[in-house]
Amino acid sequence: MRALIVVDVQNDFCPGGALAVPRGDEVVPYINGLRDQFGLVVFTQDWHPRDHASFASNNPGAKVGEVRKLNGSDQVMWPDHCVQQTRGAEFHPALAIRPDDPVFRKGAMRDVDSYSGFLDNDRTHETGLRAYLQRQGVDAVTVVGLAQDYCVKYTALDARRFGLEVTVPRAGTRAVNLRPDDEARAYRELEAAGVRIA
Repeated sequence: MRALIVVDVQNDFCPGGALAVPRGDEVVPYINGLRDQFGLVVFTQDWHPRDHASFASNNPGAKVGEVRKLNGSDQVMWPDHCVQQTRGAEFHPALAIRPDDPVFRKGAMRDVDSYSGFLDNDRTHETGLRAYLQRQGVDAVTVVGLAQDYCVKYTALDARRFGLEVTVPRAGTRAVNLRPDDEARAYRELEAAGVRIA
């Protein structure tokens, strides 16, 4: 069974948001048109506490885009975004999400970030997505959403590590591109892991 994983299509990642992905809102009509091709559609949602350690504002002297150590790992310092119970954390209003669609929240622990829809960045705390897909008999996934060079990439890579067949359609994602070549580098990394780029 193939499932569609829709990653973090939230207001803060769309134009006008706190961490806007260039042209991020362009993925919404594509995803809406895609979803009826799948028997199962799941969503991930960035869901940070206000004092999250990845926010530059919570690290004295930190600048947005700077890389610092967080619990021994490299961590990009981000602007405050997708704070729990705020409009920025809500899904894009035009996104076709239905009441019975499962939503897996990530990044809710203060001291660890979470790019992947499956695992926090410390690689020890799971969101429940892997177990859910296993229970549903899913063996292949298509991953879309925001942003291509972070949360989409890491979600797709983890899906491969967990033995799933993975497709990432270019039309269904956009990149942050903190560095100009991040998008191209992410696609090369995905292809090297066996992800099909459509």
